[in-house]
Amino acid sequence: MPRKAKTDENMDFEKAMQELESLVENMESGDLSLEDSLKSFEQGVKLTRLCQQSLKKAEQKVAILLKKDKNANLSDFSDD
Repeated sequence: MPRKAKTDENMDFEKAMQELESLVENMESGDLSLEDSLKSFEQGVKLTRLCQQSLKKAEQKVAILLKKDKNANLSDFSDD
């Protein structure tokens, strides 16, 4: 039986990522029943959405801060 993770709307990004990593590890083990795998998948989708929202909020904050500084340039990240 998978560990029951609760998705809290106020959960911080790091905690959500830890929960998501734990779910993935449990699912990859191959020891879960189909029903438990589906429950874990559903929880993972919720956690993923929560993480995406957190990242979007952070990106918006950065954009706002950079707009306040007229000398700063906002550009796409390039891992060269």
